Amino acid sequence: MAAFLIKRLGHAILVMLVISLVAFAIQNNLGDPIASMVGQSVPESERAALREQLGLNDPFITQYLRFAAGALQGDLGNSYFYREPALDVILRHLPATLELVFAASLLILVLSVPIGVFAAIKPRSLISRAFMSVSILGISVPVFLTAIVLIQLYSIGMQFTLFPGDTGWGAWLNGLLSTQGGLPAFGRGNQLTHIVGSWWTNFASLDGLRHLILPAISLASIMLPLFIRLIRAEMLEVLQSEYVRFARAKGLHLRRIYFLHALKNTMLPVITVGGVQIGTMVAYTILTETVFQWPGMGLMFLEAINRSDIPLITAYLMIVGVIFVVTNTLVDLVYGLVNPTVKLTGSAA
Repeated sequence: MAAFLIKRLGHAILVMLVISLVAFAIQNNLGDPIASMVGQSVPESERAALREQLGLNDPFITQYLRFAAGALQGDLGNSYFYREPALDVILRHLPATLELVFAASLLILVLSVPIGVFAAIKPRSLISRAFMSVSILGISVPVFLTAIVLIQLYSIGMQFTLFPGDTGWGAWLNGLLSTQGGLPAFGRGNQLTHIVGSWWTNFASLDGLRHLILPAISLASIMLPLFIRLIRAEMLEVLQSEYVRFARAKGLHLRRIYFLHALKNTMLPVITVGGVQIGTMVAYTILTETVFQWPGMGLMFLEAINRSDIPLITAYLMIVGVIFVVTNTLVDLVYGLVNPTVKLTGSAA
C-alpha cells in the first residue's frame, strides 16, 4: 500500500508539472489580460506600468518558476478579474460543480445497472432493443443540444398537434405528448442551505433539487449510454462463463445468479471505466454549466478565458488535474478491495 501511494504521488507530481507547463505555454494566445482589467481611456504608459507590475514582461521561464514556487506553498496566484487568490475563487465555485457531478453520477448508477442487466438477460426483447437504440442516439447527441431540448420541453413547455382533432384519441395523444414545463433552467436557485465555508447545497431544499434536475440529466446523458452498453456487454460475457452455468446446474435461483454472482464480476471493469469518466464529467460541466448558467467551475473557467484571466485558468487546470489523479487513485484502491486477486503493485496474486 505504501509503495503504491508513493508511486501515485510521483505520477501526480508529473501530471501537475505537465499541466502547468501546457497552461503557461498557451497563455500568450489567450489575449491581453490588461485590456480586460482597464478601460479604453487608460493611457499606454499606465498599461505598460501595470504589465511590469504584474510581471507579464518577464520571460516565460521566469514567470513559470515564480508560479511553481508559489504553487509549492499553496499559492496559485491572484485572479486578475476578482483581485483575490485564484484558489479562493475556485473553492467558491467548486461545491456547485461537485454537486452537479454527484447528481449526474447517481442518475447514471441508478439507471445504467438495471437497464444494462435487463438488456443482457433478455437481449432479444423489444424493450432491450429499444434501450440499445436510444443509447446509440444518446452517444451521438452532444450535451449542449440535449440541454437545449430539455429546457424547451420541461422548462418552457411544448404543445404537440401531431394528431388533428379536438376530441377523441387525437386530442388524448396530443396531450400525452405535450409538456407543461415549469422546471427551473437558470442558476442554482435562492433556497440553498449553507454547510460550511463557501459550501451551499442544493440537496437540502425542494427548490434546490428542482434547479438541479435538468442540469444533472443533461450531464448524465453523456455517460449513461456508455455505461448501459458496457454493463450489457460485460454481463453477456459473464453469463456465458463456466461458473454461471455450474450455478444454474446446481439449481440456484436465477435472481441470485444474476445479481450476486454475475453482477459482481460485471462491475469490475465498470468501476475502472467509471473512475475515469467521473473525472471526465468534471471537464464536461463547462458546456452544461454554460447552458444552464450553473455557477460552478466550468462556467467560471469559460468566463476566465473570455477575460484572459491567466492565473485563474492555470489554477483551474491544476485543480482538475488533482481531481483526475485523486479519482483514479481511489478507483484503484476500490478495485483492489473488490477483486482481491489484483495487487496494487500491479502483479496478480
